[in-house]
Amino acid sequence: MAALRGVELEPPPKGLEEAYRALFTAKSILFLTELVNKFREEVERSLKLRISRKVHLDLTGELPGFSEATAKIRNDPTWRVLPVPERLRKRHVDIGDLAPCDTQRFIQGLRSTAQGIQVDFDDGNCPTFRNQVKGIYNVYKAVRNQFHDAPPISQAPVLMLRPRAWNMVEHSMMVNGKQVPGPLFDFGLLMFHCAALLFDNSCGPFFYLSKIESYVEARLWNNVFLWTEEKLGLPVGSIKATVLIENVLATFEMEEILYELRDHSAGLNCGIWDYSASFVNKFGHRLAFLLPDRSKYVNMEKPFLKCYMDLLVQTCHRRGALATGGMAALLLPRDKNSALCSKVLATVTRLKLLEISAGVDGFMVYDLDLIEPMQKLFQKETRGENQLAELRDDFTVTPAQLLTMPAGGVTLYGLKYNIAVGVLFIEAWLTGKGHFFYKGQVEDSATAEISRSQVWQWIRHQAKLEDDDRVVTSSLVKGLTQDVMEELKEVKQCHTVRDVQRLLTAASMFLEVVHKSDFPEFLTTYLSQDHTFLASQDQQEGVDAGGPLKHKL
Repeated sequence: MAALRGVELEPPPKGLEEAYRALFTAKSILFLTELVNKFREEVERSLKLRISRKVHLDLTGELPGFSEATAKIRNDPTWRVLPVPERLRKRHVDIGDLAPCDTQRFIQGLRSTAQGIQVDFDDGNCPTFRNQVKGIYNVYKAVRNQFHDAPPISQAPVLMLRPRAWNMVEHSMMVNGKQVPGPLFDFGLLMFHCAALLFDNSCGPFFYLSKIESYVEARLWNNVFLWTEEKLGLPVGSIKATVLIENVLATFEMEEILYELRDHSAGLNCGIWDYSASFVNKFGHRLAFLLPDRSKYVNMEKPFLKCYMDLLVQTCHRRGALATGGMAALLLPRDKNSALCSKVLATVTRLKLLEISAGVDGFMVYDLDLIEPMQKLFQKETRGENQLAELRDDFTVTPAQLLTMPAGGVTLYGLKYNIAVGVLFIEAWLTGKGHFFYKGQVEDSATAEISRSQVWQWIRHQAKLEDDDRVVTSSLVKGLTQDVMEELKEVKQCHTVRDVQRLLTAASMFLEVVHKSDFPEFLTTYLSQDHTFLASQDQQEGVDAGGPLKHKL
């Protein structure tokens, strides 16, 4: 592989030399370099606009609303997104949070009866170089039908590829002295190696785009798509993308986002935890936006979330776009005949019925055992491939409805649960994993975001516990973290000094995050820039990282 001027790329992770050689060819590196050079300034400008917008909201005390500057787009009844390809018209149940570096689960997903797979390089994935190389190579192999125990790509569930969000960078690659934007690294390699084969098999290339905050960022992605289609000789509109509306600011620009991506749009998606966390991100210092205990008071039945989902479905169907719901994170117990299994299934059914009633065209599950019962539920409650005919034009959603926090307080259980999830997520990252299992469900960066956001906000506003006379203070959170650690040692089955030290390091890093004066915008950005995380990855590669992890509780 010839060196390319201005490009620095780390050597292959141990054991992945074959994957590395397949992915990083002279032509693919040249393509990546051109992609980065073409769009890096636009990416940096978009991230600066985020900062500028946040500063403006903070200084003025204003709240977001539906912009007059783009009213013409919203008021024009004539435009529609292009109809999606046949493989996207019926996706009642997709598998969510499938980190493709987990080869066994990836193959299980390919063999499943799900209509789609969210191939997740974002929320459910820890973006170490090893994981990115392995995950992209697994997609590379899947589209070439190289997994002997999986069906051909044309018959497998359709792959919905989810690159990292704009806030993430790829540490392993430098172009002209700067690290490469993470989403361009993921998207570029996936497109270069897989797009033509997916297109020829009528099953892609299809993407999920996460953490978009404005139509300007949707326009950026659209420009990336147009450039890439021309570069790779694909027809305009070959790429289709579903945008995850997981930021409160984006909620007020859903029509504009669809408009910017209209030739490339596969619709919009709603999810509860990143969206809820965005309220703390943008307005958490304001007492009016104190978010109550998520385990008790935050769910899709609450008005601010129900209105958000209703508006998303209404917006999509008005423009001919598909609307998809969130992911069921609950896990069915092994004993499928147990009372607990029946209870979990009933809970998932009730929550998914809410989404079906709202008019969604599909949703996700994590547990593969939930695919069949949820597909039966969708078939029982609906008719046809999707619910695009349900226009939901019988209501109007106002900014006040979207911005009014639910009633409720803070509980001791909720505080301890948030601490546990935050600590366990960081501990998972230190081992190169992007999700974990706790109390019967899967937790990932989305639930970690809402968990650490709430703890930060409750300390900031000295929230009072409704089931206790105490107030949430720094010292209380530190004391409860010590208490929670004893349970977590059992949960993680810490058998070695190294295991215990890693958990203590995670707890210390969690406390550091929730005590910061200024709210760190993304937990994943914060962690990926921390040298403790980088050192832990070096140690996994067998490199002496210079002694024990730095943090102590």
